[in-house]
Amino acid sequence: MAEFLVKMADERGRVLEQTESASSESDLRDRFAKQGFYVYSVRSKGLFSDGFAVASRRKKVKQSEFVIFNQQFFTLIHAGLPIPTALELLAKRQRNPYFRSVLENVRERVKGGEVLSAAFAAQGVFPQLYNTTLVAGEKSGNLEEVLTRFIAFQRISMAVRKKLLVSLIYPALLIVLVTLMLTYLIAFVVPKFADLYRDLQAPLPTVTLYLIAFGQTVNHYFPFIVLGIAAILLIGWKWKNSDAGAEKLDRMRLKLPVLGSIWLKYQIAMFARMMSTLLAGGLPLVPALETAGASIQSRTVARAALGAAERVREGLSLSRSLEETKMFPELSLEMIEVGESTGAMREMLNSVAEFYEEDVESAVAAAMALIEPMLLIFVAIVIGFVLISLYLPIFSIGSAMQH
Repeated sequence: MAEFLVKMADERGRVLEQTESASSESDLRDRFAKQGFYVYSVRSKGLFSDGFAVASRRKKVKQSEFVIFNQQFFTLIHAGLPIPTALELLAKRQRNPYFRSVLENVRERVKGGEVLSAAFAAQGVFPQLYNTTLVAGEKSGNLEEVLTRFIAFQRISMAVRKKLLVSLIYPALLIVLVTLMLTYLIAFVVPKFADLYRDLQAPLPTVTLYLIAFGQTVNHYFPFIVLGIAAILLIGWKWKNSDAGAEKLDRMRLKLPVLGSIWLKYQIAMFARMMSTLLAGGLPLVPALETAGASIQSRTVARAALGAAERVREGLSLSRSLEETKMFPELSLEMIEVGESTGAMREMLNSVAEFYEEDVESAVAAAMALIEPMLLIFVAIVIGFVLISLYLPIFSIGSAMQH
């Protein structure tokens, strides 16, 4: 019998993850489904299966494609089409071969009697927020309404993300161009001056000697330097995707002077938006907290949300539970507390999300307005230093010839 890693939720909404032995994935799913558990995912723990699972998880469905699919899916089932028929039509129209194969698998599972949420969860490529939203819709008998709320959430999330990316395009391009320009200057221009001064046999200032030696070294070992940087980036990428690396990187990101605060506010906004969407779909508070926490990019904020879910389960209020994590800003806690006391939690969470989304946009714009001139000043200083170091001997030779 093979070993599988099972992620599931019980009737109280607690998310569990454990290793179990079974002859196949379907047998394991059936076993826990009969016991009343909702199974999120089942992954083989075998050597080759793990490698295949890792490779397959790298393939993701684009957010824009997924939003379009859900809009079309909602339209078809709202028109009265059965879910398997709607999935079949959308799979045939899907241009992305990978997404098409995923939808075909979902359709086959639904036709075989599996519920829609379990069929989507079995693919392992869709956000947990979506799978949990479908569960809420199936339990409440109002799948169309929860799909509408999820689509609205995805649209807002995409709009906020697009605004942030647009703000970062110019600084990113500027950094790339500056890096390429300085690399070319040091690696290829400076050695040409070394040949010139060698022919003149003129005494060179110390700063010029150091700059020429550095430029010649970079020029001589340029292919190895490029390979070394590529290797470091590859190792860094693998480390970033590991659990320990993601944890460390997230802590470092949160400690950055200005950008750390922006990152935290962005995560709080996404968390509040997810919570509002899940609560509006009829999900209880504790499962909503666990799902929103598991869907957040920041490992630190996710851990805080999961810890808050445990405290809420023990009877503490949401605002007090989040306050004890020491992660959430005071203003967000006050707004959530008002929502709890007035019975308008979902609306207040939406207000929290909107407030911090606007705050993040303003902070990013201000940071970019500060970074761009600082970058230009840095480039001017570096280029000025290089030019002065290179042309200083020429000025010295010219003044010596006049005397």
